[in-house]
Amino acid sequence: MEIREPAVAGMFYPGDAAGLRRQVEALIPRTESPVDALAIVAPHAGYVYSGACAGLAWSGLVPRDTIVIVGVNHRGIGASLAVDAHAAWRTPLGETRVDLELARALTDGSPLFSLDSRAGMHEHSLEVQVPFVQMAAPEASILPITVGAVAPEKIIEAGVMLAATIRSIRPNALLVASTDMSHYISAAAAERMDRQAIERIMALDPSGLMRVVMIRHISMCGVAPTALVLKAAMERGASRVEEVCYTHSGAVTGDDSEVVAYWSGRILA
Repeated sequence: MEIREPAVAGMFYPGDAAGLRRQVEALIPRTESPVDALAIVAPHAGYVYSGACAGLAWSGLVPRDTIVIVGVNHRGIGASLAVDAHAAWRTPLGETRVDLELARALTDGSPLFSLDSRAGMHEHSLEVQVPFVQMAAPEASILPITVGAVAPEKIIEAGVMLAATIRSIRPNALLVASTDMSHYISAAAAERMDRQAIERIMALDPSGLMRVVMIRHISMCGVAPTALVLKAAMERGASRVEEVCYTHSGAVTGDDSEVVAYWSGRILA
């Protein structure tokens, strides 16, 4: 079956294996205390901007057999809830197998999800998480899911179905929601806006998260993937969310007048 080739290597992250390995190793802090998370939320910009914030969420995670990566469909290509059907995804670090058994179980079990590899072919929100998987859980398989335009109530329903399918055949799977926060406003305005969304995440309120982002016009690109993962984690017994990092691109560029903001967190039982 077809291998999904890297689309943003050399742009969002280093295009050579040695350079990528060095950078991701530096971005994931070593820790002595294992973290048994049900899910994490991590940003997906270029590593120079958001990689450290993402790496903090990946640090110390208990290894899992399967990691479900749920990202936003920036290009609007393919199904609205597209489950990847490639045999594997390749990065400069090598190939990571796609859990096709889980993919088929999910799409067979719910009409909401479709097997559709087109949506993720060029999607950086999924791809930038894969090197973190390869370094933090090198034996794990992945299931990339791309989320496009979906009604809020369907996102909640999809989260319930994803949790039920995981519970049935991959009970120890880790969920990853890939999102950036506010885009192209001042750092101060971004944090004021983003804290309203983060408050709903911390309160385990996926419907409230989608509602506040819509009402307050918060430019959080991955609100639907985050709400879906949050609901799925709640169905699996989540009881709290731990904030790991909040930052923005201005911390790197030195320009706080127009930033993209990043948040990461862990969803715990």
